[in-house]
Amino acid sequence: MAETVTPYKEKNSSKKEQVAEMFDNISHRYDFLNHFLSIGIDKLWRKKAVKILSIIQPKVILDVATGTGDFAIESLSLKPTQVVGIDISQGMLDKGIIKIKKNGQEDIIELKYGDSEDIPFEDNYFDAITVAFGVRNFEDLEKGLSEMKRVLKTGGMAVVLEFSKPKSFPIKQIYNFYFHKVLPSIGKLVSKDASAYTYLPESVEAFPEGKEFEAILKKVGFQFKSTHPLFFGISSIYVVQK
Repeated sequence: MAETVTPYKEKNSSKKEQVAEMFDNISHRYDFLNHFLSIGIDKLWRKKAVKILSIIQPKVILDVATGTGDFAIESLSLKPTQVVGIDISQGMLDKGIIKIKKNGQEDIIELKYGDSEDIPFEDNYFDAITVAFGVRNFEDLEKGLSEMKRVLKTGGMAVVLEFSKPKSFPIKQIYNFYFHKVLPSIGKLVSKDASAYTYLPESVEAFPEGKEFEAILKKVGFQFKSTHPLFFGISSIYVVQK
């Protein structure tokens, strides 16, 4: 079993409570930091994940751990009739709601409070599910994935975009220096929450990536389709079907 990593080690609250608190704390600077620290590459990764979904032409989409709604917004290129984004951080949701209203997208996208381990929808509701950089924050990974499977229609597809760890020289060394030294310093300076950007590399380090994560997806009952490593293995897109 993977080590449980939490943002605020001095606190006795659950991982779920700490993750929600952390994202509430950094919500005011999250979008800026997210795109700045990834040099905007995260946007390209979401586009690629959404393109994979285009083969099933989903009309009703769930974005789990939606944050400020970037993946939900990107999924509009699929011409869905309904997109729902859920998250446990109300601070992040509030920022996302403002962004969606500003874009005039509130007729299709709804952002609401929701827990990945207790998704507030009936069985077999969604055609497709997306989640970007969120599964490693689940308190109970298998339970969260099982809930995603429950609300997905038979034949529906899910794409999981998550950080992974590059293996080849010199990308591995550059990545480790940036992730463990540069990123926490910038994150602390801009967001004023030092723990959030030390938690990020720690949570990536502890996450069961690659074949190990593929095995978990199969264990909870998904039909595993493919894994797409991105940018020298810094991230991966996992594709599964029900």
